[in-house]
Amino acid sequence: MEFTLSQKEEILNLYDKMRVTDVRDGMDWMGYHHYGSMSEKMRPLWPTKAMGFAKTSRYIPYDRPVPRDAIGDAYTEWVAWYYKEICPYPWIDEAERYDMFVIDQSNLSVGLMGSNNTLIPLALRGSTGYIIDGGLRDTDEVIAQRVPVWAKKRVQPMDQARIQYESHNCKINCDGVCVNPGDFVVADGDGVIVVPSDLVYDVAKYAAQEMNKDKPERKYLYIKAGLPLDDTVDVPLDFEEYDKRFTKR
Repeated sequence: MEFTLSQKEEILNLYDKMRVTDVRDGMDWMGYHHYGSMSEKMRPLWPTKAMGFAKTSRYIPYDRPVPRDAIGDAYTEWVAWYYKEICPYPWIDEAERYDMFVIDQSNLSVGLMGSNNTLIPLALRGSTGYIIDGGLRDTDEVIAQRVPVWAKKRVQPMDQARIQYESHNCKINCDGVCVNPGDFVVADGDGVIVVPSDLVYDVAKYAAQEMNKDKPERKYLYIKAGLPLDDTVDVPLDFEEYDKRFTKR
């Protein structure tokens, strides 16, 4: 299912205050208990939250040797050829507003993405972040740049002689979850969840239902504990009603 720009903005507004856990609840309410959540190995590089519409790509292991004479300047030439012919990034050129890049990197310990190329679609196209089934490099700079990335590994190696482009805008496996182009992706400190595009509105309905039960009670407990209120409890509260509820416990 494809969404127009206005539909994407409507969906983003629906999910704006939701946590990954709320979305997980909404998926359960639709019968998808065993689908959507990536494993605990898929972690944010730094504490952040992002959501967007899946722009998928697939990379696989490279299966050829490095030319024997590719040393020094010759290696520089070979690398230029490699990025053009073997390991291009065509999906970056197609990046759009609200894209969340979901990359099946075959779990390879390679830095397909780093501090430079992660910035291009976010800075120039309004994309929202990355989910990478594999490695990420230049991580200190990526953190300093505040690029939202969830990845399996922090690594050092570049692409050449290690990884090759296979396809994009296709159905992929990312950390055990089947991801289709246009699926809705939500990610925060609890990990990553993928909502099939045809379930986006139904999941939002039940995720909101459960979230709206949780937040007022948390706000009541914040007040009782003397905690400063924050945007995670920015909801109306009938304090007396909750006082009665907790008195009965």
